[in-house]
Amino acid sequence: MSPAKDQVLDRRGPNRGDQRRKALLGALDELLREDTFAAINVRDIAQRAEVTRSAFYFYFENKAIAVAALCDEMYQEAFTAGTELLSAQGAPEDRIRRTMAGLFDAWTKHRHVFRAMLDARDADRTVRELWDQDRESFVPQVASMIEQERAAGHAPDGPDAALLATVLLELNDRVLERLSRGTASVPAEALLDTLVTVWLRTIYGSCP
Repeated sequence: MSPAKDQVLDRRGPNRGDQRRKALLGALDELLREDTFAAINVRDIAQRAEVTRSAFYFYFENKAIAVAALCDEMYQEAFTAGTELLSAQGAPEDRIRRTMAGLFDAWTKHRHVFRAMLDARDADRTVRELWDQDRESFVPQVASMIEQERAAGHAPDGPDAALLATVLLELNDRVLERLSRGTASVPAEALLDTLVTVWLRTIYGSCP
């Protein structure tokens, strides 16, 4: 997490050892497993964490910002999965599939938080900006992979690598959003397979 983002998510600034902050995020995580973002209020979170409402606002501007802070673990897991793209191990399909599988695993583990983040994003402009910032942080990773594959002659020239990476990542977001909101008409496994195919054909022109 960047220092600027850290200051947005934690009004006091970075202090990972603070037990009250951890208690508030733990309480929020528990509540999101039980109910929706809209149904939970700051009083609920503070009571579950056994702290005062003023203690909550000491750390977070509102519950939407607290949800964004809770999402950090999921983003870190997804970013780690993305390192598979630059790995020298395996064929392109294997690397992309490992990346997608890691992304879906992170989503499955934190599905309740991801769903709440969607609602928080829609309700709070700052959270929307954080959402975009997090997605954009993956762009250099994917763009680097595309440029390496083109330079090695494994992938054909095409649109700007960063722009292509942005579109592919937005596609991932949309798929996970539909799964989270329950509007996907096919199982997650089928969507994962389809994403792998789309990435391969978009980057390589076919499935190598």
